[in-house]
Amino acid sequence: MTKMTLAKALNAGLRKAMEADPKVLLMGEDVGKLGGVFRITDGLQKDFGEDRVIDSPLAESGILGTAVGLAMRGYRPVCEIQFDGFVYPAYDQIVSQVAKIHFRTHGHVRMPMVIRIPYGGGIGAVEHHSESPEAQFAHTPGLKVVTCSNPVDGYFMIQQAIASDDPVVFLEPKRQYHADKAEVDESTALVDAQPLFTSRVVRAGSDLTLLAYGPMVKTAMKAAEAAAGEGRSVEVVDLRTLSPLDLAPVYESVRRTGRAVVTHEAHSNLGMGSEIAARITEHCFYSLEAPVLRVGGFDTPYPPSRIEEEYLPDLDRVLDAVDRTFDF
Repeated sequence: MTKMTLAKALNAGLRKAMEADPKVLLMGEDVGKLGGVFRITDGLQKDFGEDRVIDSPLAESGILGTAVGLAMRGYRPVCEIQFDGFVYPAYDQIVSQVAKIHFRTHGHVRMPMVIRIPYGGGIGAVEHHSESPEAQFAHTPGLKVVTCSNPVDGYFMIQQAIASDDPVVFLEPKRQYHADKAEVDESTALVDAQPLFTSRVVRAGSDLTLLAYGPMVKTAMKAAEAAAGEGRSVEVVDLRTLSPLDLAPVYESVRRTGRAVVTHEAHSNLGMGSEIAARITEHCFYSLEAPVLRVGGFDTPYPPSRIEEEYLPDLDRVLDAVDRTFDF
């Protein structure tokens, strides 16, 4: 067991995947000599060489286009997009090529690729460096979309994503990279870890189901602790996978609690919370004691860093939604 931050856990997971399969390659801006702007790939080029940890030009469409060819030739490229807001030059490659090749070839050509994207806010960054594009990718058929919230999940999920024969958009909450440490058992076999495309109850409760993913899981856990002080038992579910959604544990929880709140950093309008709320309503309508409420960012472009704390959902806004569900 080793105590790691999320950043160290991702680094260890990438290393393990590269040791296990010589076809795994890392590509991206500054991923090699520098080790990435968040140091996620630190030391990997030194140990695996420049042919497997490749410093690319500043051209996201070029990174993804090159990776498409490599994946079709049997490699398993792991592409790093340096910041979430930089992904859009590669958006055409991702939705037009990466997501469609398996279907276009009637299943004859696989696309085993991982697209790593640091996402979300909370680090005081400048424009284009703090965004939440997850719904855009989850809405694209042919892409799998997952997000980790803690070091243990980061270590295992990155290896599972690399082992997948489908393209996976792997979202990493950048404000959690160096925030907390957890014990990671590196001796656990990948087959014994929780499967990649599954959600998990991270706190049991009986009065309300609080759903979160990525950077908002920590806030949801704090909200559950605060609610407990007021005599309310809140169950917290870490969704982990956004496409495909794993909502069976969510339905089971909501049928017991009768109430649900969904929270994410992305703005609420047409976000992941909308789809989740709709599905809960479809499957759990007769169990609901109140409407499913959503807590997200505001429907504006991401603001300047000095006021991002006013934009991001915080403990007070989540608790306000929890309180409102009990008004019905």
